[in-house]
Amino acid sequence: MAERSFAKEVQKLRAGKGDEFHGEGILAVTKALLQSGVAYVGGYQGSPVSHLMDVLADSQEILDELGVHFEANGSEATAAAMLSASINYPLRGAVTWKSTVGTNVASDALSNLASAGVMGGTVIILGEDYGEGASIMQERSHAFAMKSQMWLINPRPNLPKMVNMLEKSFELSEASNTPLFFQMRIRACHLQGQFTAKDNKKPAFSVKDALENPNREADKIILPPFTFLHEKMKIEKRWPAAVKFIKEHKLNEIFDGSENDVGLILEGGLYNVVIRSLQLIGLADTMGITKIPLYVMNVTYPLIDDDLTNFAKDKKAVLIIEEGQPNYIEQALHKIFNDAALKCSISGKGTLPLYGEYTGQAMNAGIKKFLKSYRPDLLKSDLLESAFPPAREFSVTPKDLDKAIPMRPPGLCTGCPERPFFAAIKMLEKEYGEVHISADIGCNSFGTLPPFKIGNTIMGYGLGAASSSAFSSVRSNRSISIMGDGGFWHNGLTSGIASAVYNNNDNVFIIVDNGYAAATGGQYIPSSAQTLKDNETKATIQDAVKGVGVKWVRTIRSYAIEEVRDLVREAMTSPYYGPKIIIVEGECMLNKQRREKPIVKSRIKTGKREIKERFYVDSATCSGDHACIRLSGCPSLTIKPNPNILHSDPVAYIDNTCVGCGLCGENAHASVLCPSFSRADLIFNPSLWDKIKHSVRQSVIQYLQKRKDAKRAEITL
Repeated sequence: MAERSFAKEVQKLRAGKGDEFHGEGILAVTKALLQSGVAYVGGYQGSPVSHLMDVLADSQEILDELGVHFEANGSEATAAAMLSASINYPLRGAVTWKSTVGTNVASDALSNLASAGVMGGTVIILGEDYGEGASIMQERSHAFAMKSQMWLINPRPNLPKMVNMLEKSFELSEASNTPLFFQMRIRACHLQGQFTAKDNKKPAFSVKDALENPNREADKIILPPFTFLHEKMKIEKRWPAAVKFIKEHKLNEIFDGSENDVGLILEGGLYNVVIRSLQLIGLADTMGITKIPLYVMNVTYPLIDDDLTNFAKDKKAVLIIEEGQPNYIEQALHKIFNDAALKCSISGKGTLPLYGEYTGQAMNAGIKKFLKSYRPDLLKSDLLESAFPPAREFSVTPKDLDKAIPMRPPGLCTGCPERPFFAAIKMLEKEYGEVHISADIGCNSFGTLPPFKIGNTIMGYGLGAASSSAFSSVRSNRSISIMGDGGFWHNGLTSGIASAVYNNNDNVFIIVDNGYAAATGGQYIPSSAQTLKDNETKATIQDAVKGVGVKWVRTIRSYAIEEVRDLVREAMTSPYYGPKIIIVEGECMLNKQRREKPIVKSRIKTGKREIKERFYVDSATCSGDHACIRLSGCPSLTIKPNPNILHSDPVAYIDNTCVGCGLCGENAHASVLCPSFSRADLIFNPSLWDKIKHSVRQSVIQYLQKRKDAKRAEITL
């Protein structure tokens, strides 16, 4: 199960030669893989390329028809190691993951792969993004490409160009015997467009062919003295071969303009925002015809020195548009121009923001600043400024908006099984005091934000357990480590739990088992109720931790808040010395709703009896303290005006997004809050017995109401 099914869309992948393919970037890239004759594909899901794994999973039938092996790898390191199949065989292979965290995980395998070199075209599709919207640290893949001598493709966000560049990437990899990165930003992943399709190709050399014709080349083994030979080949053969291929096939593009004394050099992925900025300044038309010459680097590593110097030799200044830090390309450009004795001035960071995402506004301001220095006569109009009144005409300032609009940090979904667990920890902290908690990447990372504010560090996917290892010998005050089931299978079992057993770590480890890799879109993992290829559970977390030697293991349902609180207290105070593991179980509510809603809807439509649980707040009982909200932060739990005119404080209110998980009532009971929560059962297609019970209840209620009204009338008289 995944966040979104592509079962219908993947049928577009059957398009043949001459057909018009319409779709988004992720689907187009998958089509390009099939058109390239890829023999095997894999990867690990992560934004913004999670959907690529989902598309591949939904394309299993098509992949089988073509003889393409697909594997949902256990981690990015597993995916990178799978690419070793292309070292000794002309197998075309591709994997995908979220960068830069995925590249960090895969770095050991990638370094060895790049050292040995490849026979078959080998492509790593990276999902990369910068800015405040990114979910990871602000780093670039460019550094890894440089240090391992792996080529970096950053295509112009245009479906025909992206498809063509991916096909050429396999050819470039084979021409230079080098694996490469194919970088996709979020806009490229979800860009809609069309291109003329080609026929899908069966692999020219399949994994079956490889096994039937085993090949061993001793000089590709990563051992001295061959590693020194690999370095020599990188510099003397592979790099020149890559440069030659890039130049001959014109992978980088030059867009000429009438104003030849200035120019822009930019990463391919930034083309759309650059051309839009030029349009707003009045230096490009709606068709993208620009007055300022552009050198678009669809390949950002290696740089093509000749092309760059030829572009800049007749110009007095160029602006290098390179997103993120450090400014590798700008530094290299200074050396290239210096070696060529060019007098062309280079502008870059400083003219453009030193860090962060180059949004339309940032790009517009940077290009204008560059032109103001070298061609102020070109700044005649700016459609962006003319579309909005000057800032001084606004009566509301940004500070006013900050006061009026509350912050909305990312949070857990309605009904999330991790929410009651964090509520239990908050309750425990009231009596136990603050605890050092090592958090982890995934849904559980949201526990570090309001209203829970639980977690001191986040170090990496599945590294929650390892993060607390320095505190493992302090018996008087144990620390807690948290990880999700996705992180557990990705890295946590070996790096955290097995290590804790080996070192007799005395900390408490909590594994939240929601059944899926929920944070990346709800993909299956080994402990899911059903897996990608088989409708059965393959493994359990309990067996895995016991298998590496853990003796103290407890399992509990996450919504049993009191029991969870008591169990964590027991673990924190237990006389047992050694790793203590609590597995908190509760299915991801989003995936549960995706599975159950269509079934329930169908049953109701066909006249079958169904019950939906809903919770509500009795406004007359609600104290207005809102501790219930502070303990859960559930999106469905909000406030509304107090119906009692004698009270000004608003009362709690549960809106229609409630999924009936019962957390609000459990919190109220466990923390002894006001008893204002009640449950209502909505019965669809009631049976005769339901109707009889309802009639009796209504009669009793009406009788009691009449008695109450009669007494009230007597008092009034």
